[in-house]
Amino acid sequence: MKIVISEFMDERAVARLAARHDVVHEPGLVDEGDRLLREAAGADALIVRNRTQVRGPLLDALSRCKVVGRLGVGLDNIDVDGCAERGITVIPATGANALAVAEYVVGTAMLLLRGAYGSTPDVAAGRWPRNALSTGRESTGKTLGLIGLGSIGRETGRLARALGLHVVAFDPALAAGDRVYADHGVEPVDLDGLLATSDVVSLHVPLVDGTRDLLGAARIAAMKRGAVLINTARGGIVDEAALAAALRSGHLGGAALDVFVDEPLAAGSLLESCPNLLLTPHIAGVTVEANERVSFLIADRVIEALDR
Repeated sequence: MKIVISEFMDERAVARLAARHDVVHEPGLVDEGDRLLREAAGADALIVRNRTQVRGPLLDALSRCKVVGRLGVGLDNIDVDGCAERGITVIPATGANALAVAEYVVGTAMLLLRGAYGSTPDVAAGRWPRNALSTGRESTGKTLGLIGLGSIGRETGRLARALGLHVVAFDPALAAGDRVYADHGVEPVDLDGLLATSDVVSLHVPLVDGTRDLLGAARIAAMKRGAVLINTARGGIVDEAALAAALRSGHLGGAALDVFVDEPLAAGSLLESCPNLLLTPHIAGVTVEANERVSFLIADRVIEALDR
């Protein structure tokens, strides 16, 4: 059978697939629209990351496809209902990159709360901004608010508690009395309460109609003054213009965005030159170790699906 992989995947996992099936693996195939459609027409399985849009013409081209493997957890780039109608199984790598994202969130939160790590040029040049950088905050005793308590949210909470943070969470898919909160040492709160009391707010929900612009201007204004906002979930959940305004006004103490409405960002973005803002190119869940876990999980699940 033929497996098409349109974005990067661990080479050893690719070799595992190639030992059993014919494999086309080209990390840049996602950018070759016509060729991707031609390869997809003969594919029994398609493996993608977040850039390949499995909908419209590409979905129509998958005439013999049995399974789509997603090297990650978000499914907003895949028409899941359309796949189901065609009998195509969609397999995400649930949990495999949770540790990578959790470490990104906790490490970034500590960095932004402390606010001391942008001083290298000044110190190297002989300047000594000691007084200016002596107002950083410690993480221990602060409150981390998790919006979403899936596998990544739970892992983030675990690491945060080990550092002495109090962890609260709001998950629209869970009842306040769900035992998952107690099982993971997390206090359930409503969204308004979370925003009002959290020193760090971290997003872990999918982008769906109910979460689009979840943190708009009004909710960002309702956040605790000086709080830090981290989005490793999906662009579109946070109103980027409202976030930029809150950073420039000093209402928020910092923010980190790994995901954006438009990726890559256009030159001259409204986020350019915002104070206390860290931007990364959708890599929170991508480490050497996470890529290996994600790739082998999907390789094994795709083999299982094709062998049925």
